[in-house]
Amino acid sequence: MTASQDPIIVQARDLAFQWPGADHCLHFPDLRLHANEHLFLRGPSGSGKSTLLSMLAGLSLPERGELRLQDTALTGLSRRARDRLRADRLGVIFQQFNLVPYLSVIDNVTLPCRLSKPRAGRATPSPETEARHLLAALDVTEDLWQRPVTRLSVGQQQRVACARALIGRPILVLADEPTSALDADNRDRFLQLLISQCRASGAALVFVSHDASLADAFDRTLDLGETVRTETTA
Repeated sequence: MTASQDPIIVQARDLAFQWPGADHCLHFPDLRLHANEHLFLRGPSGSGKSTLLSMLAGLSLPERGELRLQDTALTGLSRRARDRLRADRLGVIFQQFNLVPYLSVIDNVTLPCRLSKPRAGRATPSPETEARHLLAALDVTEDLWQRPVTRLSVGQQQRVACARALIGRPILVLADEPTSALDADNRDRFLQLLISQCRASGAALVFVSHDASLADAFDRTLDLGETVRTETTA
């Protein structure tokens, strides 16, 4: 299949968002993202990168507009239903990683499967075995797997966060500036590993960064600094 023939994972149309107490509303460009398609999302501070990612993850809802994940309209779901959808179908790599400090590396990676039966069912042949395969593919060596994540370097923690997002074959991976704390060599290596693992599983990827030099690694680029419209509401 070509990208245009792959199933549509994300559809967003006429999205507008306003933070509580703000005197302006952000209007986002329409977006369609297919399976196995990787989007680089960039823009200056305040352009709405994290806001759009939050809506895609179901953490925030738009003031108006349509947002669908596969066949599900996120705007029609309760918070609890959106939390369940995120656990079952999405992988999120947070800027600060959000690993559980008292858990080992392997337990952090398998955590999504303990929170979601559908996700656990897609981890083959078992969540722990898939976790080991992902960690090995992301160059986290076996001698680290039983360590608490607090005893890892920043780069190692980042790859653990990536493995956790990818376990159980999510349909969409969202990455919020995960390379901001890395030097150029480690940044490029991590990006290569992330994209290769998303391609292996067929996941769509939305990668947020202010670093325009990363854009060439992706299928498409969307610059919110050029496409988001701000409307004063006060």
